[in-house]
Amino acid sequence: MKYSLFVLLILVIICVPSFKPKDQWTPLLDKKLSNWEMYLSFRHTRDYKGDAPKDESGSLIKPIGYNTNEKNVFSVIEEKGEPVLRISGEIYGSVFTKQEYENYHLKLKVKWGDKKYEPRIEKLRDSGILYHSVGESGVDYWRAWKLSQEFQIMEGHMGDYWNIANSAIDIRAFLSEGDMNSVASTTQSFLPFGTGVPGRGFCLRSENYEKPNNEWNTLELICFQDKSLHIVNGHVVMVLQHSRYMENGKAIPLTKGKIQLQSEAAEVLFKDIQIRKIQAIPTEYAPLFQ
Repeated sequence: MKYSLFVLLILVIICVPSFKPKDQWTPLLDKKLSNWEMYLSFRHTRDYKGDAPKDESGSLIKPIGYNTNEKNVFSVIEEKGEPVLRISGEIYGSVFTKQEYENYHLKLKVKWGDKKYEPRIEKLRDSGILYHSVGESGVDYWRAWKLSQEFQIMEGHMGDYWNIANSAIDIRAFLSEGDMNSVASTTQSFLPFGTGVPGRGFCLRSENYEKPNNEWNTLELICFQDKSLHIVNGHVVMVLQHSRYMENGKAIPLTKGKIQLQSEAAEVLFKDIQIRKIQAIPTEYAPLFQ
């Protein structure tokens, strides 16, 4: 009898993990940044035009590179007993996940610090979530990030889209005219953005849902197959699909990769960074792609 109960107990212990909820959230932030690596490029000046910087002798300056946390750009502080990632923004770069992700729901909280640096001292505070990040860092205009898609984090512009390096995607948006930018809208057809579409590497979020008084904002990024959603404080601000990158004129699917959080000349704070695997676009958002 005792032996039978012992065997039953062992079976229960073995089987319990299989009953874990499939939508269980996994935290990505701890005090040691154990889930992240980092890259720092250059101290960009106001007159930067995309060329690699040179020293006084005319020789190219090397980027700071991987996992050298100069000036303590990336640090973890504590707020009410929980870890908060502080990115000073003093040098362009990012922290990026050690692991690649696909078919996921990412959720985090963000708010601004006080400091700004060149070349953005007189501009809006800026950062971003770069998703489906692949390859080496420093392949973009600012020589700071990996090929990826951007969920913009900027004052008044949380949820905008930028293509990074040679990425491209389709977005439900109004067609731009003249000097006007395209604006995302769930009521519009999908338009192509990014590499291969001249003058269309950027799209404005549908509306500004950033909280006042620099309160914590909740951002959500949902990615499934080639589709993604930018969600700000519970509001969908952009619907995207056909994520890809262009190489020698050919479109190649871009549906998984690492996640980068940008250092972009402004102090920014992140907390409650969580991710979970999904099996489909959540039911409440599925009609946005039909």
